[in-house]
Amino acid sequence: MPEFEAPGLSQLNQRIREQILQSFPEPVWVVAEISELSVNRNGHCYLELIEKDPDSDRVLARARATIWSSTFRMIKPYFETTTGQELAPGIKVMVKVMVEFHEVYSFSLNIRDIEPKYTLGEMAARRLQILRKLEETGTFGMNRELELPVVPQRIAIISSATAAGYGDFMNQLTHNDGGYCFYTKLFAAVMQGSETAPTMMNALDRIAAVSEHFDAVVIIRGGGSKIDLSSFDHFELGLAVTQFPLPVITGIGHEQDDTILDLVAHTRCKTPTAAAEFLINEVERFEATIDELSTQTAESAREIIQLGTEKLNLITEGLGLRIKSLTREKQLHLDHLAQQARRSAINLVKWQDQQLAIFSEATRLHDPLRLLARGYSITLRNGKPLKSVQEVKADDQLTTRLTDGEIHSIVESLNTKQP
Repeated sequence: MPEFEAPGLSQLNQRIREQILQSFPEPVWVVAEISELSVNRNGHCYLELIEKDPDSDRVLARARATIWSSTFRMIKPYFETTTGQELAPGIKVMVKVMVEFHEVYSFSLNIRDIEPKYTLGEMAARRLQILRKLEETGTFGMNRELELPVVPQRIAIISSATAAGYGDFMNQLTHNDGGYCFYTKLFAAVMQGSETAPTMMNALDRIAAVSEHFDAVVIIRGGGSKIDLSSFDHFELGLAVTQFPLPVITGIGHEQDDTILDLVAHTRCKTPTAAAEFLINEVERFEATIDELSTQTAESAREIIQLGTEKLNLITEGLGLRIKSLTREKQLHLDHLAQQARRSAINLVKWQDQQLAIFSEATRLHDPLRLLARGYSITLRNGKPLKSVQEVKADDQLTTRLTDGEIHSIVESLNTKQP
């Protein structure tokens, strides 16, 4: 069997190590995506970095990386404070690395520094890409177009049961000054980290199955740091909210930063407490509307009654004036008739003198004045003597003649003498 001379594996790896040291004597900047990250109990951080094809998402390169605890203690807070993003799998970073090769542990990168501004740009670009994709679906503003019920009192809540924000929301909603009652049901979800979007979408699916029992959905972040906000910049989660059949109200908890979820929701509130106040205000607004309508109805009723009374008074006054006018007309007519009667009487007297002379004695004997002088009286109605109670009715004006004058009266009642 022929003998060959060849270096051992350790010698080969040593030569590779020497070549790498010659090629990369100083740290270099490199862009990659974190696919895995773990921190051991000593504080050392171990990562797997990858590069993907932007079109196919296929992994083009992969490398192990480390951040020793002394460096990790500085890099982590610096990165997270600057970006508001947790150093976690799924984000793209620009890191300064020392390229290393160990005869036993092979190739690796030791991270010495990080540039947060690159990640900020990547986050902004990713966020913009999500917004554009949502707009392209034509669903971006659909949830905002839903009409919130006039009295939103049946609320489905997506949050963590142990979150402080959930407790704040429930306390504000339950102990409202108006004493309004709300029905709430919690659909639990993870509100930070990589499980946020999947568990929230699962909660939305469960609510959608019983959507007829609710007026709105409230998503409460329930406290936590600004770092966790990126969990809500998620295309599938945003798309689910845009197409949800109920109005979605967010109370994620940051005043200055709007997530994708905030932008596509029906109503964005700054905090869980503000979300509760929004619902309370909606009910208060409805109650105020009812009170206003009640007041307007009462005022309208009073106005209608007043107008009716005024019309009735006018009709009554007009009727009285009409009666007076008719009475005056009738009196004038009677006066006219009386004058005609007097003229006719004078004419009659001229040619009836003989007849009067013949009957003068009889007339004297039957002169009413003589009867009046004896205590009798004559009652006239419209100038005519009354012979029977049947000729009179209530409110008739009567004239009673006595020997020394006349009495004018109005009939109040009648008593008919039975035969």
